Amino acid sequence: MDHEADAYRTDLMTITRFVLNEQSKYPESRGDFTILLSNIVLGCKFVCSAVNKAGLAKLIGLAGETNIQGEEQKKLDVLSNDVFVKALVSSGRTSVLVSEEDEEATFVESSKRGKYCVVFDPLDGSSNIDCGVSIGTIFGIYTVDHSDEPTTKDVLKPGNEMVAAGYCMYGSSCMLVLSTGTGVHGFTLDPSLGEFILTHPDIKIPNKGNIYSVNEGNAQNWDGPTTKYVERCKYPKDGSPAKSLRYVGSMVADVHRTLLYGGIFLYPADKKSPNGKLRVLYEVFPMAFLMEQAGGQAFTGKKRALDLVPEKIHERSPIFLGSYDDVEEIKALYAAEEKN
Repeated sequence: MDHEADAYRTDLMTITRFVLNEQSKYPESRGDFTILLSNIVLGCKFVCSAVNKAGLAKLIGLAGETNIQGEEQKKLDVLSNDVFVKALVSSGRTSVLVSEEDEEATFVESSKRGKYCVVFDPLDGSSNIDCGVSIGTIFGIYTVDHSDEPTTKDVLKPGNEMVAAGYCMYGSSCMLVLSTGTGVHGFTLDPSLGEFILTHPDIKIPNKGNIYSVNEGNAQNWDGPTTKYVERCKYPKDGSPAKSLRYVGSMVADVHRTLLYGGIFLYPADKKSPNGKLRVLYEVFPMAFLMEQAGGQAFTGKKRALDLVPEKIHERSPIFLGSYDDVEEIKALYAAEEKN
């Protein structure tokens, strides 16, 4: 046995150690956030294990019900939702939970209530389960405004009021990307230890990228600025090389690549979906929060994404997010159209 190598492995920065270090910077902290986060991490590990065994355990396939978005639910969707709801409620630190899979918000019983609200998509990209493409969990965390009876108003707040956001991607490796408002950090699950290890400290998105990510199948329904922008990506007039198109169709995978390599991810409004397709609370806000923390931008076509104030828990919005300069370019196209 290589004892020296084993000794090194005990000096790794695990996600628990990382969060405890962050907690120690705030003397008034009581550890509530750390406990909540450790329960989210547990949920991610459980879902990662289930995703890896899905084919073997016959979890793949339709569960026969349709969720609030009109999408047929997969067995893994149902399982992942149950896992996260139970993990979050049992933490004793949450009051309101909003899940993509549930029509109504979940209000935690008073004996188990805490000061946080969690919005989450338990299994984003689940239509890709059958073909082994990366899928993931997206989450955002708010604090409760008051100690009275919790209501949906506690989560119907702009994204700039989130205290933390992140996603866990289940792909060739299981990676959890997290921001608590002081930069973005990536942790990779070491299966032999069962621990998330800090592998990508302080992620910064490049100012400009050479990749664009969009579903071009919807091109005939796009508005003017989106059409012009994608045209520029493919046929630049300034002599720069054309951008490469990369589109997985799983938001976690596409945003993860954009975060690491730079470029832009677009899901615009179109004639079929005039309000956009992605959900504000648990898709747009967490990803916009991470992108801004990494030095990028997130824009809806009208305003900064994190300044949106949702009126319904399953509200949708267009979104353009990624490298600062790339998003700046599409903002200029929308501004020019508004002038005309």
